[in-house]
Amino acid sequence: MNELILQMKNIEKSFPGVHALKNAYFDLKAGEVHALMGENGAGKSTLMKVLCGIHKRDGGEITLFGNPVNFHNIAQAQKAGISIIHQELNMIGDLTVAQNIFIGREPIKNGIYIDDRKMEKDARELFGRLGINIDPSVKLGRLTVGRQQMVEITKAVSHNSKILILDEPTAALTLPEVEELFKIMNDLKKNGIGMIYISHRMDEITRISDRVTVMRDGEYVMTKNTREVTKDEIVKAMVGRVVYGETKKQSAVPVSAPVVLEVRNLSAPPMVKDVSFVLRKGEILGFAGLMGAGRTEVARAIFGADSKTSGEIFINGKKVKTDTPEAAVKNGICYLSEDRKRYGLLLIKSVAENSVLASVDRYISAGWINDRKIKKDAKAINEKLKTKTPSMDQLVKNLSGGNQQKVIVARWLLQNSDIFIFDEPTRGIDVGAKSEMYELMENLASEGKSIIMISSELSEIQRLSDRVLVMCEGRITADLDISEASQETIMKYATMR
Repeated sequence: MNELILQMKNIEKSFPGVHALKNAYFDLKAGEVHALMGENGAGKSTLMKVLCGIHKRDGGEITLFGNPVNFHNIAQAQKAGISIIHQELNMIGDLTVAQNIFIGREPIKNGIYIDDRKMEKDARELFGRLGINIDPSVKLGRLTVGRQQMVEITKAVSHNSKILILDEPTAALTLPEVEELFKIMNDLKKNGIGMIYISHRMDEITRISDRVTVMRDGEYVMTKNTREVTKDEIVKAMVGRVVYGETKKQSAVPVSAPVVLEVRNLSAPPMVKDVSFVLRKGEILGFAGLMGAGRTEVARAIFGADSKTSGEIFINGKKVKTDTPEAAVKNGICYLSEDRKRYGLLLIKSVAENSVLASVDRYISAGWINDRKIKKDAKAINEKLKTKTPSMDQLVKNLSGGNQQKVIVARWLLQNSDIFIFDEPTRGIDVGAKSEMYELMENLASEGKSIIMISSELSEIQRLSDRVLVMCEGRITADLDISEASQETIMKYATMR
């Protein structure tokens, strides 16, 4: 199983003004999981797109199963045995599972009709080989994201793929779904399939991968056996410095600190059931729990994005109504969605326009918009946040995930918000940007802002929180000081049904 099935040597790729890949290297053996790591912009995706023929390389060699190859499109790569499982799945929810697996290759009956019965039979056999229990006749849209990903992998196997590229495969999965994915990956390894695993989640990398290759600024940095390298070594190779801080040992906020937000008996069926808690000035309050516990739903109900059936909200001791996002914003509450591209940003608008989105009224006078003041204020706040952008005119879609998140924070700082709700603040951003986001949140708290942080990463909860609320099935099951919030304790209460 140590046979080298893929080798990419001296790969070069340039775009206008950007040297994206410089002498890049990567290889893959049969029956291994090889992690490809690096910050956003390190060249990982570009390298994989060169491999699959999406981008034409400017130099270098690619050898597949011992033969030189030069694919011109993804169909050629797939025919040669390479399949890619994207983070954002490319499937059709209104078709059945079987129809998605065999789309474009449907078996024909009597030379006229699509043979759905044979498709479902073949899909069932594929699932059986992989140990997956999914009904091929059900519509794909009825499955969870994790189950849909299993279908995508099954589709790749149906193409007799020998190489699978998995791009952030666990980003939207529950813990049981992650376990199921890893089981399938281990089975695929036994069958000689090589997998390229792209992820920012260090715990997963050290658990599932056999080797790790790190890229930085489009260049190859190192390849090591996973069992022979530490997390700190990987992170340092990625960013050129050690970025993770220690787990917080004790709260930085005294019990006597004033309560800025109090939620009493909040219910928003079906997910939120009689939730009560307080948030103090300068506090980072972590919300932990398994996917589906109701954490996001609590945030959306407080912010007025979802309706609630009961409950009271007090800000600085005064009862307020936050039945709409507009009312919440007027009361100093802001919400940074876990899906920033869908709910948080206007991707085809500039950094300046996105930065003033919540406070645009102050830039209008006599029906005219003061563009000069917009750019001035946007520049000042983004420079404070160290947002990396060539100018305030840059389209937000062209920024990295971490810098997109900073633009949203800039928006709420310009609005003078006091209560920040961060929902999965570092989802989809690299370790260097994570470190910057942690520093940003700590700075906000030190300036007297109060933060609710929802995170599925326990290390993140422990790194930042002063106090941890644990939820399970719509209810708060524990209120823990950070000094007692071990991962074992958090998981105990996260599964306390």
